[in-house]
Amino acid sequence: MNIPFSPPYIDKDVLDEVMDTLQSGWITTGPKVKALEKLSADISGVQHALCVNSWTSGAMLVLKWLGVKEGDEVIVPAYTYAATALAVIHSGAKPVMVDVLDDFTIDPKKIKAAITANTKAVITVDIAGWPCDYDVIKNVLFGDDVKEVFTPANDVQQQLGRPLLIADAAHSFGAIYKSRQSSLAADVTVFSLHAVKNITTAEGGVIALNLQQPFDNGVVYNWMRLNAMNGQTADAFTKTQKGNWRYDIVSDGLKVNLTDVCAAIGLAQMRKYKSKLLPDRRRIFEHYNRFFADKNWAILPPAISDERESSYHLYLLRINDITEAQRDKIIQLVAEVGAATNVHFVPMPMLTLFKNMGYDIKDYPIAFNNYHNEISLPIYSQLTDEQCTFIEEQIEKAYRAVVK
Repeated sequence: MNIPFSPPYIDKDVLDEVMDTLQSGWITTGPKVKALEKLSADISGVQHALCVNSWTSGAMLVLKWLGVKEGDEVIVPAYTYAATALAVIHSGAKPVMVDVLDDFTIDPKKIKAAITANTKAVITVDIAGWPCDYDVIKNVLFGDDVKEVFTPANDVQQQLGRPLLIADAAHSFGAIYKSRQSSLAADVTVFSLHAVKNITTAEGGVIALNLQQPFDNGVVYNWMRLNAMNGQTADAFTKTQKGNWRYDIVSDGLKVNLTDVCAAIGLAQMRKYKSKLLPDRRRIFEHYNRFFADKNWAILPPAISDERESSYHLYLLRINDITEAQRDKIIQLVAEVGAATNVHFVPMPMLTLFKNMGYDIKDYPIAFNNYHNEISLPIYSQLTDEQCTFIEEQIEKAYRAVVK
């Protein structure tokens, strides 16, 4: 067999939507982006969602709105993709890494221990689509002791009165937390629409705004929209209207807007997300669960509980009592017979950039323990039950060959 890890879902509806965009003569930010924003907001349960050209740029824009600067700190989990910390670095602040729990999500106790007067935000990460326990995290951030330590440096921070809670939901579009969309659990949630995500625009992201009073999410959306396009008062689509050429630059904005060509891909996919794409992912996840549930060497990933349900982005299989080298050998053997697997993720303290900044994986034992024996199995709509069975059997065969 030849089973890729994460091919994009491109059907006739996607092709028709993209062709419609190309034939419309309007390919940059315009009506398709607005339609995708509305649909993203509807599915996420928020009133306002802004589309941008990547998760990273979305997080940077949120931190810019918050006024994060040099000398500030933003708490992040050590177990995540590098973009979580890079967005903080690009804002001028310091990422403060903390350890995670056995279910891959950030440890609320470690958050509390890491908060200082310089802490301006906390970025949680829904690894593989499994939401963090947001109420426990909010109990930490909303506590009087944290509010007393918080040192606002501008009007936005003053109104907030505590660190901003940002959800890195790159993996968790459609996840559930306490019977509601998980995007209603944080102040701001940023989704990824990258090529391998549940919904893709080739490259892209969505900022879902859920700020509480005294903030007006519509006002914040307008600020972010302006600052996603160089701080320009009129976007290109507006300027095409008769006689409406004049514009001004009113802030030092970024250039991170999404284009209509890209939005068209996501729009076609998102229309069938609840009816097809998400159920397909759940089907595959459950297929894996049925196979590995009775294997005493397999640790199954979290997916559903009384309070949380995953978006089934990845299947993070862990294998008992194996080393990194053995894990890598299993991946190699499975690849040799035509099935692609992966690892999510190398903890950031193990990466050269962060090691050179002084981070040490020894300070994050749970993150390393979760990583060293983890193998990510593919999940996507096109994956058949026959292919799932092949992957499962090859994983077990490779395990038996490696662990003798």
